[in-house]
Amino acid sequence: MNGNNPYAGAPGVTDAGSPAAVDLSPDQERQLRRAVAGIVSRTESYLPDSYAVGSELSVGANGPQATVAVNPPAGHPVSAGFTPDPEDLDAGIAESDTDEVARGLAASAAVQVMDAVGDITPTAK
Repeated sequence: MNGNNPYAGAPGVTDAGSPAAVDLSPDQERQLRRAVAGIVSRTESYLPDSYAVGSELSVGANGPQATVAVNPPAGHPVSAGFTPDPEDLDAGIAESDTDEVARGLAASAAVQVMDAVGDITPTAK
């Protein structure tokens, strides 16, 4: 009974549970790698050497997926993930967007250290 399965697609159109794969062109993949490397580099520039910054790229059924993570010297790791549209990769990911992600990750990692160390009075809310 296909109608009772929430993962089933329309008969003859989509197989249940397997959406169509999204393939990137070599230029699109290169653009994504360059953008993620820029985020990693910028994040590292905002933080001291004791913070470990890394990234992971994958292409799944929903398209390309990138994750950048920061492991602070104290506290919990933080990460940011995004799934750009392949068309956006053709135009190029804006540097302002990648810089915003890097600043946000660096700030979140610093807050993790502050929370772990404790006894720090915030200057603003």
